[in-house]
Amino acid sequence: MPTPPLDPIVKGLLDQMVANPTPKLWEIPPAQGRELYRVIAQTLEPQGIAIGKTENLSIPAPGGGELKLRVYTPVAGGSTALPGIVYFHGGGWVIGDLDTHDALCRTLANEVGARVVSVDYRLAPENKFPAAVDDCYAATKWVEENAAQLAIDPNRIAVAGDSAGGNLAAVVCLMAKQKGSPRIVYQLLIYPATQWKAETESMNAFAEGYFLEKRTMHWFFDQYAPTCDPKDWRVSPLAAPDVGGLPRAYVVTAGFDPLKDEGKAYADKLNRAGVAAVYVDYPGMIHGFFNMSGVVPTAREAIAEVARALRKTFEG
Repeated sequence: MPTPPLDPIVKGLLDQMVANPTPKLWEIPPAQGRELYRVIAQTLEPQGIAIGKTENLSIPAPGGGELKLRVYTPVAGGSTALPGIVYFHGGGWVIGDLDTHDALCRTLANEVGARVVSVDYRLAPENKFPAAVDDCYAATKWVEENAAQLAIDPNRIAVAGDSAGGNLAAVVCLMAKQKGSPRIVYQLLIYPATQWKAETESMNAFAEGYFLEKRTMHWFFDQYAPTCDPKDWRVSPLAAPDVGGLPRAYVVTAGFDPLKDEGKAYADKLNRAGVAAVYVDYPGMIHGFFNMSGVVPTAREAIAEVARALRKTFEG
């Protein structure tokens, strides 16, 4: 069966990137990479999406200091207790922040009818594994414990994330199962990294030229978890010995993404263990397309689809 072609709009974006090259992330300091990512987000994301309210909070961070959160209340939110989505941004555990994923969080809040809590977890290489894991788990636990203050229904809390954030969402669910709390009803994993330095068919087939590259992914792991055990499920959730009893899942992959195979493998593993996992692939898309909804119509359609799945879950 022939491989579906790249979406023509996505192909145009990739052609523009070739014509106007930027430095590779491994060639520049992390601070410069973070600024580059912010510029890309501002270019490809819709700006000024109306929202009911945003609120920036600081909570105690694991090991001291403060952990920043941003709470999004949908346009029709009000003060009624709504479902909650704890969101972990992508960026290889090295780049990305509350602002790079602001448009996506606003859209999810409005389309799901939920309060979205975006987590500004500590980044590598300044803070190596398991700092991000500890922050994301602590934030999810805090949201459940402070649900009344946040006007969130503690019985309707989901976790979500893209790429590295999808990895963190999967890991938080595994930690919650191990520790017995918090109670998470759903996990939305958008092209998640599920395996440390995976050597899959997709990783090698799309190693270069499709936005996320294999060398970049290896560099991310070298910054985040250079000396970890590749079988530690806190880095490689695909290596978890038992995924039974985890929350229902919705796993998204992109056809031209190096991470496609490991995302599908995790969805398959969940289903084999009796966890209801919906798997959806967008064959003409590349890694990161959820953050291109200002210019890629399929991204808007994909966000609407995940919003429908979340709404259905929260409605019971």
